[in-house]
Amino acid sequence: MSNDLNALEAKLTGEIAAAADLGVLDAVRVAALGKKGTISELLSGLGKMAPDERKSFGAAINTLKSRVAETLDARKSALETAALSAKLATERADVTLPVRLGGMADGRIHPVSQVFDEIAEIFADMGFRIAEGPDIESDDLNFTKLNIPPEHPARQMHDTFYLNTPNSAHGTSASPFVLRTHTSPVQIRTMMSQKPPIRIIAPGRVYRMDSDATHTPMFHQIEGLVIDESTHFGHMKWCLEEFCKAFFEVEQVKMRFRASHFPFTEPSAEVDVGAEAIGKPGQWLEILGCGMVHPKVIANCGLDPDKYQGWAFGMGLDRITMLKYGIPDLRDMFSADLRWLRHYGFSAFDVPTLAGGMSG
Repeated sequence: MSNDLNALEAKLTGEIAAAADLGVLDAVRVAALGKKGTISELLSGLGKMAPDERKSFGAAINTLKSRVAETLDARKSALETAALSAKLATERADVTLPVRLGGMADGRIHPVSQVFDEIAEIFADMGFRIAEGPDIESDDLNFTKLNIPPEHPARQMHDTFYLNTPNSAHGTSASPFVLRTHTSPVQIRTMMSQKPPIRIIAPGRVYRMDSDATHTPMFHQIEGLVIDESTHFGHMKWCLEEFCKAFFEVEQVKMRFRASHFPFTEPSAEVDVGAEAIGKPGQWLEILGCGMVHPKVIANCGLDPDKYQGWAFGMGLDRITMLKYGIPDLRDMFSADLRWLRHYGFSAFDVPTLAGGMSG
């Protein structure tokens, strides 16, 4: 009987060694150790033997079973290693290929959000911080403290969204509330709550009664404010020029400052840049308004205009987004059309930086 077990072990060992792949090896395992396998049948016959014979023969069969299992495990490990080596030899990864984004490619950053991040990156490098305020403002902060007179067209019902608040409805002297028409109230709030030096940008939604291909009732603005004891118009010109070079990603930019009028700045100017910045030479693009903060505005905020002076600028985020990225209709930005967003949107990985590039 010992000879029979040795012969069985030799037969199974040969079959295991001859197994060319994991499928064949598993078939050998089942034939030997499975429920109806050769070794399992030998174990099931122990009950018919005498006690002494059963003890010695059972121990021999269990020893055989252990050695066969070890041989199977060793062969399985060798076959798995060989299969992996063959796979690695035929499948090579090109690490220079771009990452497959998968589901990440479906999510897109809105162009206005991307442009805000670009502008914030540029002005943060110049030492500006971001200031924010509420969308609903008092008439006082939105107009009066900005030196906008009562008869100014911007304060009329055809241009401004007035809210039907209890104060204004009953004709009391309290200031009515409006949907802010610009983010300038954030500048007022900052000057009223902080001591100079002040250096901020104020982004946000603004609201005006206007709607066409380049205007919507709700749009986005970003304004900047600098207040200290010695800043002047030259500082503003340099700052805006550096902004334009970084934003349009050009080494040089042509700029012209045209005299204009805003109630809250004096002198005031509108700024045009040469369209070479966006690949259209021979044209001028109006991008923003700016000027030195009017002394009355500084005084209205509780600061001494004889001691402090400053400059401010404001631009439409949506407009400069259209200019830079060639978007023809402002209204499409708010249409919630996923096809439009897939075309004009940005990957979440396109984080604008001065070192890596603004537009991703």
